[in-house]
Amino acid sequence: MERARDRSIQHIRDLLEESGFYVSDAHGIRPSSFDLAARRDSLLILIKVLKNIDTLSREEANRLAELGGLFPAIIVVVGETSGASELEPGVVYSRYGIPIVREETLADLVQKGIPPFLLSAPGGIFARIDGALLRALREERGLSLGAMAQIAGVSRHSIQLYEEGGGAEVVVVQRVEAYFGEPVALPVNLLERRTSPRAPEGAEESAGTPKEADRPPARSSDPLRANVFARLQGMGWDVVPTVRAPFDAFTRTPEEERVREILLTAIGNLRAAHHRAEMLRELARVTEQHAMFVVADPVPRPSIDGLPVLSVHELARTRDRDELLDAIEQREGS
Repeated sequence: MERARDRSIQHIRDLLEESGFYVSDAHGIRPSSFDLAARRDSLLILIKVLKNIDTLSREEANRLAELGGLFPAIIVVVGETSGASELEPGVVYSRYGIPIVREETLADLVQKGIPPFLLSAPGGIFARIDGALLRALREERGLSLGAMAQIAGVSRHSIQLYEEGGGAEVVVVQRVEAYFGEPVALPVNLLERRTSPRAPEGAEESAGTPKEADRPPARSSDPLRANVFARLQGMGWDVVPTVRAPFDAFTRTPEEERVREILLTAIGNLRAAHHRAEMLRELARVTEQHAMFVVADPVPRPSIDGLPVLSVHELARTRDRDELLDAIEQREGS
């Protein structure tokens, strides 16, 4: 099953690259909260690939939502089944506020610009109605609410809800579109960036991410991580520890700064740095941010595969954020 998932990740990577995205592969780091990061112009997408979408836990969904809010990035899970049933193409599903689609749906969107129009929600598959268009078409034909209700096979109250932008079952949408001879369903804007990540309308809501002012100081039970977090916070960085991400902390300048700098910070030993260097360097390139790896050992060279590497002692001698960024920029690509 893992080999099939690896093939699916590679296939999605290929289709994104063919669609003009820069793509970084993060799935080689296990476990990882996301498998692919892809950027096209200002659009950044973090993608998690699952066989069965029911395996997505609330905890994992919350981690994905938080990362989406931090970068910011669009979060998309690509799946194949829910239980024993296959997911339908062209339908947006949801778990804990994270949108989920089949690979074919993602391909239609990024390659052909064809968005999905359907949402899975309790009770079946629905579409959101363009209420203003439906009302205009109804009035143009001189149809009363009652007559429109008979055509659609629903109540007058349902027609009123549709004209206010409510969702309708697929069979109802098909009847209305067949009668008028034109589409009345609204597309699901899967790649719309929101300030607080949540599912498309009609799906479950996400708890969102905490504001910086509400965050407690970054802590860790690991002495090395705790030391690095404290050093970075002492320089004035906002440090958000991450779990199951390719980096150990999402580090950025405070919210009130005019220009915000982001530093993806990984922490460990030199062996781990060698293992993760290429992936972290590519992730920084795709997200258009900086990255560094901090180790307890003395550093034999300033970077590994183009990823800046600093020892804890070097970090301790760094006076402020500007000095740290200067050191990182000097080591990038060296």
